[in-house]
Amino acid sequence: MPPRHMIERDRFKSLLTPLLVGLAAVLLGLVFASLGSEVMEGDTRSFDMHVLRSAQSLRAAHPWLTTVMRDLSGLGSTTVLTLFTVAAAGYLVLVSARTAALLVAVSVIAGSAFISLFKTGFGRQRPDAAFADLAAPGLSFPSGHASMSAIVFLTLGALMASTRSSLPERIYILATAAVLALLVGASRVALGVHWATDVLGGWAFGTGWAMLWLLLARRLARSTLEVRSGFNSPPQ
Repeated sequence: MPPRHMIERDRFKSLLTPLLVGLAAVLLGLVFASLGSEVMEGDTRSFDMHVLRSAQSLRAAHPWLTTVMRDLSGLGSTTVLTLFTVAAAGYLVLVSARTAALLVAVSVIAGSAFISLFKTGFGRQRPDAAFADLAAPGLSFPSGHASMSAIVFLTLGALMASTRSSLPERIYILATAAVLALLVGASRVALGVHWATDVLGGWAFGTGWAMLWLLLARRLARSTLEVRSGFNSPPQ
């Protein structure tokens, strides 16, 4: 049996980690709300226009950048993210992790619904087509590509990382997922189809949303483990 101080340390870690993740999710939610308020009041107009013009100048100076940004933007499309989600959920079902598969599916579907509601609620128009290299329909805040890529890539990355015991492997997986989400969001600004604050808001919401659902998945996994341990423990 492990020493008492090691048991207490592990118990402290098991409580501290979800507390910190939950706090981070709440802070990201506050960032999203604050940013949305600033957008509605028009306080971000100067910053957004500066970034938009800079992106247009950058594309004009480096034409090859447009092709690269289009490819990166495609990683956050509904088709690509749906394929990732279906493939991941199918794999989780195959390995008998049906609860995790359900959580992934519900997280993505509910996240998409909330983004649609936010877009309608804020009602922000996209940048003028004269600044854009790509025609994109719909409203602007928050960026659906930035939000959904953060939700999908970070959720799947965290699930993959949880299966690895090596810290460098976990860090690499999570960093890769984060970089993919960052590149998708940045590509939307670079192409001129979103204001910079649309993407910042999308990252904040998507990351916070993924954290909340991963906390729920962790809680359910621990509850299942405790129930199984109770069934397997010998009678006293």
